[in-house]
Amino acid sequence: MGRTMGRTADGTAGRHVVVVGAGIAGLAAALHLNRAEAGLRITVLEAAPRIGGKLHSSPVAGVEVDAGAESMLARRPEGRELARLAGLGDDLAGPGTTRAAVLSRGSLRPLPRQQVMGVPADVVALARSGILSPAGLARVPLDQFLPPTLVTGDVSVAAYVRARMGSEVVERLVEPLLGGVYAGRAESLSLDATMPRVAAAARTERSLLQAARSMLAEAPADAGPVFTTLKSGMGALPAAVAKESGAQVRTGVTVRDLLRTPDGWRLVTGPTRDEETIDADAVVLAVPARPASRLLRREVPGAAAELAAIEYAGMAIVTLAYPLTAFPEPPAGSGYLVPPVEGRPVKAATFSSVKWPHLAEAAPDVVIVRCSLGRLGEEAVLQRDDAELTALAADEMAEVTGVRGLPLDTRVTRWGGALPQYEVGHLDRVARVRAAIAGQPGLAVCGAAYDGVGVPACVATARTAARLVLDHLRAERAAPGA
Repeated sequence: MGRTMGRTADGTAGRHVVVVGAGIAGLAAALHLNRAEAGLRITVLEAAPRIGGKLHSSPVAGVEVDAGAESMLARRPEGRELARLAGLGDDLAGPGTTRAAVLSRGSLRPLPRQQVMGVPADVVALARSGILSPAGLARVPLDQFLPPTLVTGDVSVAAYVRARMGSEVVERLVEPLLGGVYAGRAESLSLDATMPRVAAAARTERSLLQAARSMLAEAPADAGPVFTTLKSGMGALPAAVAKESGAQVRTGVTVRDLLRTPDGWRLVTGPTRDEETIDADAVVLAVPARPASRLLRREVPGAAAELAAIEYAGMAIVTLAYPLTAFPEPPAGSGYLVPPVEGRPVKAATFSSVKWPHLAEAAPDVVIVRCSLGRLGEEAVLQRDDAELTALAADEMAEVTGVRGLPLDTRVTRWGGALPQYEVGHLDRVARVRAAIAGQPGLAVCGAAYDGVGVPACVATARTAARLVLDHLRAERAAPGA
């Protein structure tokens, strides 16, 4: 026997918005809705048993360590603003070091500071790093003498950067940096969507090297660190945002269908033998592209088809805790990246207790390391069991850092289908999705599938989605006879 949850009958104060998805985008949408409209009734539905999506933390060797995203861009304001709205402003913290390395040609080599997402701006610093071979290094300055590379539409990152600076810059600098963000491949990732400043330069500048120099020169001298985190862990953010949103948050509730009704929207949840229907005046879909596609297939088939075409990459994070005395020398720097061309299962390693001083303070005699495994096309690595993944990560640490003995504690976190791939044409696809949804009043989408995978970008899409549904509700309220 089905059940129905309806609207209350007290006009504006009873307007009901349902947010599908309790990742940081959905929770941020709920918070922005609550702050913008007093008396609005907000329900957040999450299929998983917990909220937070890719923001989650748990203890490793007695220290709370993030199992998903461990930081957010500090130079975009949306993430920091959300933390402050949720009462966590005093918990924000910067890194203790920003020095990083690249494991290239068999050795750890310093990542040049003068670069934009791997695109070098200083050939001398690049030469000192030793990341490229002599032949690869010699190819880079030719960028300043080659004819312009005409870019009129979207192209892959690899196609443009290779044309200007050669294959080694793509393989040993751009690929590992992009892989750290998207777990994707430069051969298919969109220049416009993943490196918009470089894409803009590609349409106006002859030299990519000079364009990179100009981009770095434009950065304020007192811009501060690129990244920030929470001392309590990024995993603490979702619960704080949910509390501040005032929403009713229900976990373990899967939305199976979304239907347009004369009065708004109807969501169908639960198993068919005991389904529940929930009526809403407006709906925000804050779920990944594939589930969003399934929910839109009936009412917005055009948007559904576009979203279904977005591919996702899976990854795993293996967290290891070692005694400080197990290292011949304490790890220096925040960690290192591994280019795919090196052929290693670990794509990046972060020395978390070096990068984040609050972790070192919590366990001064322990070194916490996070190893990332899995890229698009490397699904076979992720099919290994937890013990095998842990062994791969531990072997990597032994080989690269010389650490001796077994770790004190380990944790394996799998993020299947976690990272959307912004392939060539992604921005046009997103524009088509939004244009189709704009024809459905009271419906909006947000999350990592659209304008960026980081926390600030997701929060920005959430704020936009909240504004769209509020504009609809206010217009309804102002309509004659409302």
